Amino acid sequence: MSRPIVGMGAVAATGSGVDELFESLCAGHRGEAELRGFDRSRFRAPYAYEVDDRPVPGADVPGRATRLLLDAVGQAAADAGLGEDLSGIPVLVGTGVRELRTLELWWRDGSPFADSGLDFGTALRERFNVEVTHTFSNACSASLYALALASDLLGQEGDDALDTVIVAGVDVLTESMYGLFERARPSSRDGTCVPMGDGAAAIVLRRADGRSDRVHGHLRGVAVNCDAHRLTAPSPDGIAAVMRSAHQLAGVKASDIDLVMLHGSGTLGDEEPEAVALAAVLGEAASAPLMTAVKPMTGQTSGASGLIDLIVGIRALTQGRVPPTAAHEDEAGQESPFRYVTGRAADGQRLNVAQLNAFGLGGINAVAIVEGTERS
Repeated sequence: MSRPIVGMGAVAATGSGVDELFESLCAGHRGEAELRGFDRSRFRAPYAYEVDDRPVPGADVPGRATRLLLDAVGQAAADAGLGEDLSGIPVLVGTGVRELRTLELWWRDGSPFADSGLDFGTALRERFNVEVTHTFSNACSASLYALALASDLLGQEGDDALDTVIVAGVDVLTESMYGLFERARPSSRDGTCVPMGDGAAAIVLRRADGRSDRVHGHLRGVAVNCDAHRLTAPSPDGIAAVMRSAHQLAGVKASDIDLVMLHGSGTLGDEEPEAVALAAVLGEAASAPLMTAVKPMTGQTSGASGLIDLIVGIRALTQGRVPPTAAHEDEAGQESPFRYVTGRAADGQRLNVAQLNAFGLGGINAVAIVEGTERS
C-alpha cells in the first residue's frame, strides 16, 4: 500500500536542509575536505565529508550525532506541519554506530559522558516529547530497515493503529571506524580509504494523505534481507533477490523504474556486485532508467545514507532533475548498459518511479521503491 511522505529534512557535508542539499548536489558540489575533527597525520588519507558544525576547527565535541539527528527530525516535522510536540508519534532511527564518537572522546580525552546520551531516545524525548523510539544498527541500510518497519506499523489495524511515523537516520565520523576502513578498503579518490561522511535525514510517513496539504511523494514498498555473504563483499544474488522483492511489494515491473539511486559507495568491491544484480533484475530495461549515486558527493553517511537517497530521489522525481555522480566520470566513455548521470544534472526528465539501493556490511540489504505525486 502506498504511504505518503509529507515531511523531509536532511543535513550533510554538502548542505543543510533539503533544498540546499539537493541544489548543491545538482551543481556537482562535493563536501570533501581535510579532516576537521581529529588528527589527520594519523591517517594515510586525510580527507572526509564532514558537516562543518564544530565551534573550534580541529577540536571535536561530543554529541554531534544526536544534534544532527535532532536537526533533521525538526526539519521534517516542521515541513509536515507537526511543530515541536511529537507526542504520540513513534520515531524510528537507523544508525551504524550511534554515539560512538562521544564514547571515543570520553575514553581518550575525558570529555563529559553520560550513558543516557548514547540513546537517541533521551534527546528526542527532551526536545520533541517523543514517547516511543526504536534504534536500528544495520550499517548502511539501517534507515531503510527502519523505513520498512515504519511502513508495517502504519499497516496495522485496530484501536491502536498509527496514523504517522517519523523515520530517521544518522551517523558521524569516528576515528576508530575511519582508521578501520582506510586499512580495509580502497576509495575512488586515492586508493587508501572509503569516503566516509557525516549525515542525518528524516521523513514523516503517513497512513493516508487526507490530513496533509502537501505530499512530496509516496513510498510504494521496502524489501530487506540478510544474505550473510561476506563482511565486506556484497553478494550479487542477495542484492538481486531484495530488488525483486521490492518490485513485487511495490507492484512495479523492471520497466517501470525511471531512476535508480545507486548504493554507489565508490569502491570496486561494492559497485561491481550492484551492477551485476541490476543487469540481472532489469534485463532488457537496464538501459532505460537514469542512474546516479550521491555518496561520492556526500561521503558514506552510513545510517543516514538510505534516507538521503530517498529524499534526493523524491526531489528528483518532483523536479524532473537528477544530480550527477562523480563515481563514473572516468568510465563515461566506456561501453555500459546503464545511463549514468555524470558531468552535470539531467534536466527536463519525465520521472515517476525511483528505486533506492542500500547495502550494508555482512549482506544487510534493503531496497525501497518510491513514486512521485502524480503517476502516469
